[in-house]
Amino acid sequence: MSRLREQYENEIKDAMVKKFGYKNAMEIPKLDKIVVNMGVGEAKENAKILEAAVKDLETITGQKAVTTKAKNAIANFKIRENMPIGCKVTLRGEKMYEFADRLINLALPRVRDFRGVNPNAFDGRGNYALGIKEQIIFPEIEYDKVDKVRGMDVIFVTTAKTDEEARELLTLFNMPFAK
Repeated sequence: MSRLREQYENEIKDAMVKKFGYKNAMEIPKLDKIVVNMGVGEAKENAKILEAAVKDLETITGQKAVTTKAKNAIANFKIRENMPIGCKVTLRGEKMYEFADRLINLALPRVRDFRGVNPNAFDGRGNYALGIKEQIIFPEIEYDKVDKVRGMDVIFVTTAKTDEEARELLTLFNMPFAK
């Protein structure tokens, strides 16, 4: 069992019950899944770029990435329907906790001029979205082998009903929110 999951089972659940006064164990919010998404707009000209992005995403998450396709045709962006334009990974269970641990304790502190993540990026239903500008903050990525610096979106999906509960849950996971 990963360190973060153990911490959730032992300390975080108790702290959440103490703060919000849950009567039932199933009410206690938990991390449901983490979705890591990488939009690769340049993939429309060169399919190799998308392959490199998929490889980077698989290296970072330790799980096979799925390519995402355009739902609609957009003439201004020269995008046709069903054209591959990105990739994503949905993490659950043990891999999810390991990725969250690496993101919070290793990757985010490596960001230049890091002052914390935006505390207002909640969606109103207890989910948190985080944008990362460059994939090289992860220790798994070898800086010399990177063809282009790409960003990604990391979405924490929780079972929390409100943003306040989700913020408390992520704070207990040591998410470095900006003050």
